[in-house]
Parts: sequence; structure tokens; C-alpha cells
Amino acid sequence: MAKVQQRTRMPSGSETVVLERDSQHEDVKVANGASTPIKPGQWGRAWEVNLFTSVGVLVLLTACPLLVLYFYIACDKYQCSLTTPLLEVYYGEATLHDLWLKAPAMTAKAWQIGAIWLTWQIFLYVGLPDVFHKIIPGYVGGIRPGALTPAGLINDYNVNGLQAWAITHIVFFANAFYFHWFSPTIIFDNWGGLLWVANTVGYAVSIFAFVKAHYFPTSAEDRKFSSNFVYDFMMGVEFNPRIGKWFDFKLFFNGRPGIVAWTLINLSAAFKQYELYGHVTNSMILVNVLQAMYVMDYFWNEHWYLYTIDICHDHFGWYLGWGDNVWLPWMYTLQGQYLVYNPVELSTFHCLAMWMLGLGGYYVFRAVNRQKDLFRRTNGNCLIWGKPPKYLQCSYISSDGKKHQSKLLLSGWWGLARHFNYTGDLMGCLAYCMSCGFGHLLPYFYIVFMLILLIHRCLRDEERCRAKYGNQWDKYESLVPYRLIPGVF
Repeated sequence: MAKVQQRTRMPSGSETVVLERDSQHEDVKVANGASTPIKPGQWGRAWEVNLFTSVGVLVLLTACPLLVLYFYIACDKYQCSLTTPLLEVYYGEATLHDLWLKAPAMTAKAWQIGAIWLTWQIFLYVGLPDVFHKIIPGYVGGIRPGALTPAGLINDYNVNGLQAWAITHIVFFANAFYFHWFSPTIIFDNWGGLLWVANTVGYAVSIFAFVKAHYFPTSAEDRKFSSNFVYDFMMGVEFNPRIGKWFDFKLFFNGRPGIVAWTLINLSAAFKQYELYGHVTNSMILVNVLQAMYVMDYFWNEHWYLYTIDICHDHFGWYLGWGDNVWLPWMYTLQGQYLVYNPVELSTFHCLAMWMLGLGGYYVFRAVNRQKDLFRRTNGNCLIWGKPPKYLQCSYISSDGKKHQSKLLLSGWWGLARHFNYTGDLMGCLAYCMSCGFGHLLPYFYIVFMLILLIHRCLRDEERCRAKYGNQWDKYESLVPYRLIPGVF
């Protein structure tokens, strides 16, 4: 019975280990006396949707693109003030149409940049075999097997994200300091036009994946339909859509081109700040370093990503197709964009405090994951914080009627809170935001969004675990009563 570690990532890319689950039988029936079995086929996303869900989907499909556009307009036309445009409309000084007229224009230059970027990343992903795993000690790359899908398939993946990231950045710096093919501020200078390009790509990919799932799926058995057309479009139908053997939609669009671009977007903002003001502020350097550290960590552990919720649980639809092309690069880089319009020079104490908060969050995030991995690899025959680990022995029954054993760790970080890895993520997010000072609300959108996202993910994870382990999950929650912050939540 193949087992995988259920991990999740910040849309910024980090993976966090949660609990062991049965990848072959996600539709777990009954666990340890649970009185209500799960309906057959309840793997992956939701099976049926109600009216409330349908309305929510329509709101998200409409509001998210408009929100990204509004944030861009707020930065480009209102010095990153989120309230000024709304106040102008409220007091009758402007109309919504006036705001729409401030939207960026589509440009041929942006389309050229977008086409070259996407083609380049596809080439690096499919056309260039990974060599880093052969020359860098400890790095796991190359062709790696994924988790068992509900249909019983094990897909192979071309794990070469670190190589693609490194080559792309070498080319960028070689251009900036030697060849001078294009300005290092090219991304920032064309950010508005690129927003239209990214939206077009995001919707085109989502529509193509939706049509493909209906008429020429990679694996018909790994599809999932609901009774709602709009919901299926948003959350996806096909589990692992592919073109050919190696182009996997989920791995490519989740990891490339958005996350590879993340550090380049920040670098372009730093170059723009230097161009405008003659120097780069310590806040901009701090944001660049902390977020680059996170991005590099993602690519170093890209093989882990094959066992994340996005790969092992979510289907590929608009949620990932548009989200990875638009939401991630535009909304996760707000701090760097903000600091171009509002340069902030932090005091030494403030800078050091944010540096320690960011490093502390990263340490917690990695230490929590490391404990779970150590416990799992050794089957509990290890030391956690210098002592033999405590754990709750559980069993569950899969859909084939077989009984399986699983251990839920109760020691170390995992004895403090059930999702302490998310706490480390949030510490890092807060450091990014607070590095921008306290002049505007816009840089703090990221921490608000991530807090909502991760709390929702906590609830979703626990709902699935409760269905799997039944009343023993209730016992686990009584032993580890807090989700994120001991004594608080």
C-alpha cells in the first residue's frame, strides 16, 4: 500500500508536512468506530456542490481578476493607496468608469516578453534534462516518481526546477551587467501590459484543461465531475493533465513560470528603485533576500512537491491555471512593487527585527517538517528534542476493506500545535510585510490572505483526517488542542 506524506505549500511555494494518508484510497470509508462513512469517490476536490458554493465560485471568478487589477491601479496611479480610489468614488470625485480608464494598456512589447518567457520556461522544463542532482550533493532532482493516483497510476516527473531557476537568473544577471540585451527594469516597466498577457494565458490554459478533461483526458479514471459546470471549470476536472509524457500541467504551472519569476520580479523592482532614487533601500534588500531564500528552498525541495496537496489532492482548473499565472506573481510580489513607489529606509533595529522574524519563521517551518520526516523515516525509533517521541497509534479502514496502521506524532513541535508548520509560514509572511513599514495597507494584504488561506487549509485537512481516523482523531485533538498558536488558537 503506497503511502505519501500530505504536504501543502504557501502559494509562495513552501511545502509543509501534515499527516500520513493513504494515496491509493483517498475515499476512506470508516475509521475506528466512526459512525458516518464517507460517500464513495470523495477523493480530490468536492464531489457535489450546493447553491452557496455556486455563488461563491461565481464571486471568486469575477472578483479575483478585478482585485488584482485594482491593486495594480492603486500602485501605479495612487502611490499604492488602497483607500484613495474608493474614497474618490464615494465622494463623487470619480466614477468606476474613471477607475477602469486607469487600467494598463495592452502592448506589443508585453506580448513579446510574455511569449519569450513562456517558451523559455517550457524549454527549460521539458527540453533540458536535470544535471544538478548529479553535481550538487544532497539535491534530489531528475526523473522522480509521483504518488499513486486514485486510478492506480504513478506518474514520472521531470524535477529540474532548481536548474531552471539558476539558468534563468544567470542569464538575467549576465544581461544586466555584461550583454545589455534589455534593461534589468524590463519587468517593472512592462508590469501593466504583462498583467493582460498573464490573464490571457491563465484563462487559455484553464479553458484548454477543461476541454481536454472532457474530450481527451490523460487518464479518464482520474477525472471528477460535479453537477455544476462553473464549479468544475474553477476547481478542475482532470487530476493530472499532461501533454505527452513529460509536460505535466500542475507541476509546470505551479512551479514555473510564476515561482521562477518571483525573484526576477523583485530584482527588477530593486533595479527600478536604484534607477529612480540612486540607491536601493535596506527594506528592498530585505524583501529580496527573504523571499529569494524561500523560493530557493522551494526548488531545493521540489521533489517533495510531488506529494503535496496540489499534486495529490487538487485537480487542475482555473484555481491553479489562472492562480499560478496571475494571482501568484502579482499578489505575492506586492512588497517589492510597493517599495518602488514608497521607498522605506528602516532603522537598524527594525531591519534586524524583521531579519530575525523572517529567519525564525523559516527555521520553525523547516524544523517542524524535519521532525515529522525523521519520525516517519524511522517509524518512531528516533529522538525528538532529546527524548523518545510520544505518538498516538491509530488505525483506519480503506475502501478495499483492509485495515492499516498510522502514528500521529505528539512530541516536539507537533505536541505544541497541530499545524505549527503553518505558524512558521505566517512568521515569514509577516516579516515580508513589516519590512515595508507602516505607511499603507497594501503590503499587508499578503499576511491577511495567507492567514485566511492557511486557516481554511487547517480546517480542510482536519475534516479529511476526522473522516479517516474517526473518534481517534478526536482523541488526537484533545491531546494537541491548538492549531497554530499554543494557548491561543
